[in-house]
Amino acid sequence: QVELVESGGGLVQRGGSLRLSCAFYGRLFSTYLMGWYRQAPGKQREWVATITAGGGTNYADSVKGRFTISRDIPSNTVYLQMNSLKPEDTAVYYCKANVPAHGSADYWGQGTQVTVSA
Repeated sequence: QVELVESGGGLVQRGGSLRLSCAFYGRLFSTYLMGWYRQAPGKQREWVATITAGGGTNYADSVKGRFTISRDIPSNTVYLQMNSLKPEDTAVYYCKANVPAHGSADYWGQGTQVTVSA
């Protein structure tokens, strides 16, 4: 029903910026709760940010003030603007989509690698 494709990852120096994109292939994009997660080697996948169907946003404390999640409805795209990057931000970043309703399935992208050098 839904396919997500992340892009925009790469190698950046400490203090640099990257913008990740998540392309949503499906229908009723604006009704989905969209989120970004990340997973570093040997660690659990952790939540980074979410944006609701109404446009509200929430961030993990570790990225608050540095990352911004946004949604462009005409292009069915969610972005994660990452500024002031730190080595601890190094991870594979994943996009997630779900309808915030009981029994709704979670959809995940394939991930995009972000590496921040010290």
